[in-house]
Amino acid sequence: MADNVKLYRRIADSLAEAIEAGEYRLGDRLPTERELAEQFGVSRPTLREALIALEMLGMIEARHGLGIYVTGNVRPVVPSSEVDVDVGAFELIEARRLFEGEAAALAATSIDEAQLAQLEAAMVRMHEEEEIAGEEADREFHMIIARATGNGAIIATIETLWDWRNRSPLARNILARARGMGLEPRINEHRRVFEALQARDPAAARQAMRDHLERVIEHLLHATETEAVQRAREETSARRDALAKRVSI
Repeated sequence: MADNVKLYRRIADSLAEAIEAGEYRLGDRLPTERELAEQFGVSRPTLREALIALEMLGMIEARHGLGIYVTGNVRPVVPSSEVDVDVGAFELIEARRLFEGEAAALAATSIDEAQLAQLEAAMVRMHEEEEIAGEEADREFHMIIARATGNGAIIATIETLWDWRNRSPLARNILARARGMGLEPRINEHRRVFEALQARDPAAARQAMRDHLERVIEHLLHATETEAVQRAREETSARRDALAKRVSI
């Protein structure tokens, strides 16, 4: 397999090849996430991206309390336009943690009062607006910090990382699963970044930003686990409602 193929893609391709070769048949249960992570020697985020990629292709399905099952044994043809930008959400956030941590440290040495006021306004929008609009305020918060560095290359890099959230089908899928899981912790984390910038403390700003993005990774891991839990709850609730209607007749 080519060296430039992304790690999660290598794992997804290996599992897909095993399914297509009949090593895992339709209806079979795959090894657990922990077993697969150990088998491939990768982190939970990387493995999760690989499994979600296969789920998007219709080859597997995660069933709450039961495991991961094979639901298709042939990979569909993916449009080349989607393959060109196949960066996963976890990959993006890891890159953002690296770049934006350093950007926050640099911004702490040069940010002005007007930019601090803009950051406060963005936090108010995150708190008051509905989730989609809140995401726009979130992006603006991070871009204000990037612009405060005064470095055009840093600004362009961070803007590109944010743009890939919407250009990559895998990233869009993972981030969509995390919607509706609460904004308050995220707002509090942004407040800590703001306070470090306000204090003009580069080390504190770097750490606050890195901590924030580390928690985003944990949030996405939780969200991609609990989506199956929520689906199971909804199905159970629907069955209870149906039973209640039959009993009341």
